[in-house]
Amino acid sequence: GHDLADVVGQTSARTAVEVAAAGGHHLFLEGPPGAGKTMLAERLPAILPRLGRQESLEVTAVHSVAGLLPPGKPLIDVAPYCAPHHSATMQALVGGGQGIARPGAVSLSHRGVLFLDETPEFSSQALDALRQPLEAGHVVIARSAGVVRFPAKFLMVLAANPCPCGRFSQRDDLCECPPSAIRRYQARLSGPLLDRVDLRVEVDRITRTELTAVGARGESTATVADRVRAARERAVERLTGTPWCTNSEVPGRELRSRWYAVPGAMDEAERNLERGVLTARGLDRVLRVAWTVADLVGHDRPDATDVALALQLRTGVPRGVPMAIGALT
Repeated sequence: GHDLADVVGQTSARTAVEVAAAGGHHLFLEGPPGAGKTMLAERLPAILPRLGRQESLEVTAVHSVAGLLPPGKPLIDVAPYCAPHHSATMQALVGGGQGIARPGAVSLSHRGVLFLDETPEFSSQALDALRQPLEAGHVVIARSAGVVRFPAKFLMVLAANPCPCGRFSQRDDLCECPPSAIRRYQARLSGPLLDRVDLRVEVDRITRTELTAVGARGESTATVADRVRAARERAVERLTGTPWCTNSEVPGRELRSRWYAVPGAMDEAERNLERGVLTARGLDRVLRVAWTVADLVGHDRPDATDVALALQLRTGVPRGVPMAIGALT
């Protein structure tokens, strides 16, 4: 029942959601309350491709073990969506419990979306525990009754306010939080966790003009889902014969040695590496996102425009390129 056309404005954030779905990239949305962060996250599963048979069996098995299999639904064939509250414990996120461990949110969102709203309000211990499943794609839990291994390949969406009151902005003076409070609030998200997030987008406050405009609806879920499905098919065809299915899974060394961008397309990204704006891992992630953008717009290899859009989605710095995938195609 959720349609992307319901989201007013937010061209950059809508593009980031589409790129995240097409390439399996993790996403961080930062903006004031009421700007549409939760609406975007709730609509992300609908533009993901339907699960294949093996994926359906994996997801169904996890939900069956957890006792959460939907009534009358013996096989789950759509991407799951899990949005734990910020008071959730580490066990609730990664799994655990007394006796035989039960799957947590990271496993319940396997092959789907894990949405962490108000991310800075989660405990630092719980957030740091996400780093291992993000890298490994599974979680191993040891208890007195034995050791269990649950799958945990999920698309993570983080959402946060810019400050405790949520009104901090470079454009106005509505925020009343002292600078020290803003720094402490933003520091709750550790650098190692954010470095694993490919897309970082600022969700701006909706203006009166955008909200009251007649007929200014964005693209529908069906339109975006068609592009995402086509992009995934291009990626699968390119990665045939490898253990990877999406661009986000390809190791950096393989990207640099087997799948090149157009000559000169990565120059600006490499300059950002030299200036310290990007880490080496960040440069690899920019190239991954650029491949996803190329798949969405139908390019054989990422060109300078694809890389510029990937850089903007990674750093938030405008690069003078259209932010809508539809405009690029």
